[in-house]
Amino acid sequence: MEQSFIDFEDQQFSDLDIFPGTSCAVLAEPVEQGSIHRLKMKEGTVIPPHTHPVDEFVYVLSGTLKTGQRVCEKGTFWKTPAEMRQGPHEALTDVEIITIRLGPMGNFEQA
Repeated sequence: MEQSFIDFEDQQFSDLDIFPGTSCAVLAEPVEQGSIHRLKMKEGTVIPPHTHPVDEFVYVLSGTLKTGQRVCEKGTFWKTPAEMRQGPHEALTDVEIITIRLGPMGNFEQA
């Protein structure tokens, strides 16, 4: 087994059609259906309330994001336990986060 690297300029973002205004660069898939990724949200983008069947970890790289009633800025880190309802996530400015989810995506409520 070897170390692997993805340089900043080689991280490819793809638009997420399910959430207009978002794009994602997958950095790793450490377990089946799991993901470590960078997520960009344009100002005004909203991801509806949802749950994941596994714990999720989020770090705000830039911008200001409101999640539920909490406003999170650059440097904020949070953990959401499995099956806990979270969100909505609303980009108050352009936002970039890193998300680590070690299992399936989960279910999103309809807007």
